[in-house]
Amino acid sequence: MMQSYMRTTGNKQCWESGSASTTGMMWKTLLVVSLFCWGKCQESQNMTPEEKGAIRDQIVEMFDHAYGSYMKYAYPADELMPLSCRGRVRGQEPNRGDIDDSLGKFSLTLIDTLDTLVVLNKLDEFEEAVKKAVSDVRLDNDVVVSVFETNIRVLGGLLGGHVMADLLRQRGERMQWYRDELLHMAKELGHRLLPAFNTTSGLPYPKVNLRYGVLNPLSRTGTESDTCTACAGTMILEFAALSRLSGNSVFEEHARKALDVLWERRQRGSDLVGTVINIHNGEWVRRDSGVGAGIDSYYEYLMKAYILLGDNVFLDRFNVHYSAIMKYISQPPLLLNVHMHNPTVSVRSWMDSLLAFFPGLQVLRGDLKPAIETHEMLYQVTKQHKFLPEAFTTEFRVHWGQHLLRPEFAESTYYLYKATGDPYYLRVGQSIVEKLNAYARVPCGFAAVQDVRTGTHEDRMDSFFLAEMFKYLYLMFSEKSHLPIDMDGYIFTTEAHLLPISLSTTQPPCPGNNTETVRISQEEDLFTHSCPSTETLFPNNPSFAKTIRDGYKYLTGVGRAFHPLPIREIELPLHDNGMEPVEFFKSMGISLTPLNEANMGDTGRLKEHKGVYRVKLVAELSQAPEEEVVVPHVVQLISPPFLGRTVLTAGPAKFGMDLTKQEHGVKGSIVKASPYTACGPIDNAAGLKGHIALALRGDCMFAAKARWLQKAGAIGAIFIDHREGSNSEETPLFQMVGDGDSTEDITLPLVFLFSREGAVLTAALEKHHNVDVLLLPKERQLGRDKMEKHVSMNLKLRLAEEGETEGGAASGRTLEFVLENDEVLLKDEGVEELREKQQSEQQQSCTEDSDRTQPSQIPDS
Repeated sequence: MMQSYMRTTGNKQCWESGSASTTGMMWKTLLVVSLFCWGKCQESQNMTPEEKGAIRDQIVEMFDHAYGSYMKYAYPADELMPLSCRGRVRGQEPNRGDIDDSLGKFSLTLIDTLDTLVVLNKLDEFEEAVKKAVSDVRLDNDVVVSVFETNIRVLGGLLGGHVMADLLRQRGERMQWYRDELLHMAKELGHRLLPAFNTTSGLPYPKVNLRYGVLNPLSRTGTESDTCTACAGTMILEFAALSRLSGNSVFEEHARKALDVLWERRQRGSDLVGTVINIHNGEWVRRDSGVGAGIDSYYEYLMKAYILLGDNVFLDRFNVHYSAIMKYISQPPLLLNVHMHNPTVSVRSWMDSLLAFFPGLQVLRGDLKPAIETHEMLYQVTKQHKFLPEAFTTEFRVHWGQHLLRPEFAESTYYLYKATGDPYYLRVGQSIVEKLNAYARVPCGFAAVQDVRTGTHEDRMDSFFLAEMFKYLYLMFSEKSHLPIDMDGYIFTTEAHLLPISLSTTQPPCPGNNTETVRISQEEDLFTHSCPSTETLFPNNPSFAKTIRDGYKYLTGVGRAFHPLPIREIELPLHDNGMEPVEFFKSMGISLTPLNEANMGDTGRLKEHKGVYRVKLVAELSQAPEEEVVVPHVVQLISPPFLGRTVLTAGPAKFGMDLTKQEHGVKGSIVKASPYTACGPIDNAAGLKGHIALALRGDCMFAAKARWLQKAGAIGAIFIDHREGSNSEETPLFQMVGDGDSTEDITLPLVFLFSREGAVLTAALEKHHNVDVLLLPKERQLGRDKMEKHVSMNLKLRLAEEGETEGGAASGRTLEFVLENDEVLLKDEGVEELREKQQSEQQQSCTEDSDRTQPSQIPDS
């Protein structure tokens, strides 16, 4: 079982009539006949070996471009800055907050890429890279790094590189000089991470100084009290592998202890865990629960720890959590965040891109239907926005526009293809390849997208792009004969590093390293204790996956194909004293048009059909609720020499003081917080009291920063983006949100400045030392008290009663829409445009992934 885990692993719309008494009510059905209906392009079900080979070669060329650019322009720096064509060295570039905690001056990208070189059959480059790592990389730098990121990227990279080097050495063809140097480096790094576990609970500190540890006065860390669930729960694969390979049990012991604490601290009623936990007392700091950022790889590592180590306790725990996830969090195709103590309450209306890994984990579990559903939803979002935004709403609009070249969607696509063999997923993989080349490729590598709505780039290429993205894409289009290793013998870490699943048998557990097994009472299903197989998942039904996908294919409204058919009938349930708003017409692709416009169309065809009746619809007008908009704020510099002439556009917060209700805004002089991220006790509280604080985005939630600053006596806060080059001209404003818990205790006025505007403010402070600012809504600064509002109306439609006169059709303001014989009131959206398109494409075959040929401009959400 362990060795086979890689191998085997006409919608009807209805509306409720409401809660009013049903006495005297009756349903009527309006039968609307239209000329056109949605057609569906047939999926291209096959991909020839030649096509797969061409895409595979393209992936290799893309990897060469990315890795070659890093080695040419950046090495030995940790990461490549693809727009600047130089390396990112910590301390030599503007501080980006917690993002920079991945950088330890240890040639991060080189180490993270080692086993990718082997998978892509670049064995000469691999041997050269190992030699560089052994000779050049130091792990004792005086730098504070993220324990989580250093574990999965650097320790995992060293272990994956060692496993590959050892394999090639044993074959006798290469690496004959290798003497386990990467394993020795992994042991050194493991010992440098161990001080982080010196806590009362056993949960690790989130950061550690590679040279001085945590509690040393020179460490510049150790004041943190919180860590994320994933940060504490994503150690077991790397630490257990290090223990098994080195014979030193201490690493696995600490990783198991951390998992034990998280398990014990789960909410017993729901079996869910929160997002952030106190490392000293084990109390939950953030109680929102989901499968995305902050929790994701905790669940992943429970399942994979069972696969790697063969320890049933991890599988039992995973199954308990998984049942809770499917009960409370999974609302196919969505994966929502809920409150762990009250899981029927959703705590936010958006999802983050990191949850895209979850369908792949569901494949390993054998739960294919929800995996297919969620993956299809994610694919539709990528069709709409070119890439997965860093966060998007449940209506699939952009919440945070960044795309950091994350690999999680490609990962799930790979797993679904391996599980189903459905070539549809090859087409999805092909679209990923083409979009990366079209929208992320730059002369010196591949650049993250700062905002998918504008297509602007960000000067970063994270190491995980090389470590993960190219592995999953290459493997998707490769047969076993193309690979230098048998992938069935390995498991991927969360950073896609390769660990041999033979560790559970060839390297027995270290003494005293068995977690106590407590039998968990739970409902079991087909895959609770067995690996999935295609025979069980798809019994005589190769189209199983397609039948599930079809229900979600046009979820976001993108990609519909239209074909003229003789007649389409749509049944709409109506009520005799009113009708649902016309939004449901729009949701079905139908819009109301004036009769004179309808008559301009081709009505000759309509006259050939019978059953088109005269129908009178009486519309009642009512004011529609306003859509929530982001109200622009400003930071206005009012002290000499600025005197109000320097005005910086700022974003508001959904919590804290409402500046729109402050007649004259909030005035004060600005002081930089120390620490600048304001994620802990403020060192300069005395100097900050009575002033407006400047703080850098990152390391913790906006709400946490606000609480620390408020406690220090600040009268306001300006948060500055840590993303280099971001600005209000190119990036849409957003509202800062809380941490999922109540923020009523926060009373400070809060605004957000992008990096470029923030640089203006900090430069002014450095030059003049005493700078007074005014925080207020932008329209107030421009001298207007109220924003111009557009009036919008909802239409409520009902059928006119037989014999109802024109004058007495309805009380109040009314509009009448009349459909005469041979006239069309309803039409399918987009028919005119698509008619022309169909003519031009008449000789072309239609493929499902038509968005690959769209222009390169990224559309607004």
